Amino acid sequence: MNNTENNEEEWLDKNKIRERHVYYTFKRVFDFVASLVGLVILSPIFLIIASCIKAEDWHGPIFYSQIRLGVNGRPFKMYKFRSMVVDADKKIKKLLDQNEVDGAMFKIKDDPRITKVGKFIRKYSLDELPQLYNVLIGDMSLVGPRPPLTREVVEYTDYDKQRLLVQPGCTGLWQVSGRNALGFSEMVELDLSYIKQSSILFDIIILFRTIKIMILPNDAY
Repeated sequence: MNNTENNEEEWLDKNKIRERHVYYTFKRVFDFVASLVGLVILSPIFLIIASCIKAEDWHGPIFYSQIRLGVNGRPFKMYKFRSMVVDADKKIKKLLDQNEVDGAMFKIKDDPRITKVGKFIRKYSLDELPQLYNVLIGDMSLVGPRPPLTREVVEYTDYDKQRLLVQPGCTGLWQVSGRNALGFSEMVELDLSYIKQSSILFDIIILFRTIKIMILPNDAY
């Protein structure tokens, strides 16, 4: 039985979501100000991470960009600090049979493509910091569902695609609720639960929980 059949009573009201103009306006203002301040305050940390990445591999790039799908499936380029070897994307086909996450996601705990610096910055979610730029320009929000890859969405059911009704986030309810310890279906349920409960206060609570996880990491890898 797939998600669509098992959760018919849980479908979201698209019109209700789209009519929350006041919330989305406040959310965008908060995102813009917070991401701008964050980029300025965290700039020394950006410099340290960039130096470490270059020290490990002088010829490799500091940043890694990847096409992700945002609200309503709109593609955008998402930025991260590079935490894997340069040709990591080309090696993924050889690792697909080792996937440790059920559903339309790919994760393996001891991914051989991850660099030494990458392992550290991924553990503390520091590789995600460049996404503050995505928030600043409006591609992402600070809080929202994880932005999926195109190849992941191809495997989505119509029920799963509901998580694309809102802007994706740098962090979200899934990330602060267990992250990689949870399966794909659990991630979808958490994302849909977030969309139903979303508010500025709930976003702030998730952000504080995210800061706690960055200091005391959960199952990030």
